[in-house]
Order: sequence, then structure tokens, then C-alpha cells
Amino acid sequence: MTNYLIVPGLGNSGPEHWQTYFQNSAPNFFRIQQADWDTPTCEDWIQNIDNMVTSYDLSSVVLIGHSLGCSTIAHWSAKYKRNIKGALLVAPSDLEATNYTFPTKGFSPIPLDKLNFNSIVVASSNDIWVSLERAKYFAENWGSEFINIGDAGHINTSSGYTNWEEGLTILKKLG
Repeated sequence: MTNYLIVPGLGNSGPEHWQTYFQNSAPNFFRIQQADWDTPTCEDWIQNIDNMVTSYDLSSVVLIGHSLGCSTIAHWSAKYKRNIKGALLVAPSDLEATNYTFPTKGFSPIPLDKLNFNSIVVASSNDIWVSLERAKYFAENWGSEFINIGDAGHINTSSGYTNWEEGLTILKKLG
């Protein structure tokens, strides 16, 4: 059985967010908790990912990242080099863009190493936190399949992404 580990971005993903919908969709979806959702430190976040990932058979793990969670997964992969089943990376925020002014520590620069596992980057053509070009650039460097779902904002609750069935369908491509 695949174990799906959810990696939210800043502020966690609220009760209406598609990540929460995924988590509630089956008993093999689990959220990785962070001590500080609002002023995160990269080292703390990637350590929490590694602690959770290594509690499972690595070949059964698929990470599901959103926003800052995507670059956190890239940092985790660069540091630990674990070979998991895969990762779904949705709306990866561009932490190096001038409009990204959130109080995060250690997440920039975004690692551009090829990931050690299959991955899919899902992006939107009108996301204020990452241009389509940068999302494609991340996908190319990470060795990820790239999917543009059109005008979908930041692919979050405020963009209307709550019970995101299309996302579950995309996720199935990873196992």
C-alpha cells in the first residue's frame, strides 16, 4: 500500500484546502506536522519530513507538497537523497521572486538538483507566487513531469481548490 505524506506550505492547509480533502479521502494519507507554520526554518521542516518518511518503507512513500512544501521537499531530497516512490509538487512558490516576502529562514536558494524519485509538478498560468516559466524551470531541473492546469491561481482554497478530484487523478500516476 502507498503511504501518502502531505507537506503543506506556510500556515498549514486549512479544513477546506485540497490537501485536507486528500487527507480525509483514505486512511493511508497523513499530514506531516510542523512546530512553526508561520515563521518556518527549513532545517526544522526537512527534519520533520525525514522523521516521518523513515518511519515507513521508503518504496511506499509519496510526498504531496503545496507551495512552500514543494521547495521543502526539494531541500529534503538534496540533503537526505532518499529514494521514495514519488512526489506530487503543486504550485511551488518561487522564494527567490521579489514579491515573496514571507518570514522564512533557510529555504532560499531553491535546490535545483534532480530528485531521486518520480515527481510531477502541477502549476497554474496565473499563480501570483510562481510564474509558469519558473514552475517549468523547477520541473525541468527536478526531473519532474510538468502539468499546467491553466488559470488556477495558487491552486488553493481561495482559488476554489477544495475537493480537487483532478488532483487525486494526477496523484494516481505516482502510485
